[in-house]
Amino acid sequence: MLYDLSGEANMSPIVGMLYSVVKENSQRLHSITAGMSQEEVDYKGPHRQYNSTAQLIRHITYVDLNWVYRIKGEPLPQSLKDRYGPMMDEHQQLPMIEGVSWNKLTSTHGDVLDMLRDACTQLTDADLSSVVVFGHDQEKEATIRWGLWHIADHCRYHQAHINQLRKWYGLRAGVIDPSSLS
Repeated sequence: MLYDLSGEANMSPIVGMLYSVVKENSQRLHSITAGMSQEEVDYKGPHRQYNSTAQLIRHITYVDLNWVYRIKGEPLPQSLKDRYGPMMDEHQQLPMIEGVSWNKLTSTHGDVLDMLRDACTQLTDADLSSVVVFGHDQEKEATIRWGLWHIADHCRYHQAHINQLRKWYGLRAGVIDPSSLS
């Protein structure tokens, strides 16, 4: 398998390269979570004190969706906020999710990445310098270039959490030998 960041044929060069980073991280997310049982997808770590893989994938999906609409220069429709959100619950935590299958979570994330791909085909490299606002109170500014990088970085960041959950789950289930972790 050849790893490259050449982008899509119908995207401008830099947009395509940034999109390919997002795409690669999405593929990695799907590969590191493939084969998880429903119990593992819902597992919240020792003492149920961490975000589950389901919560993290839903969060990644919602963040990505928000960036798609920022890139398009359009407000996120309420119907999509209702379907994919909210960003945080009333306790400022990721919303609780249980019983949503890995297939559904990754399929939904794939749908959002398809929207991102479509939005990227409309961008030129010059558009990457356009500034958008983001943050819980729209208090931050970033270029679209940074936003595309952030989508990839954010996904990769939470993959580390998922990998830790997988280790804990494997130890709990007796699938991983504790001595192999030293």
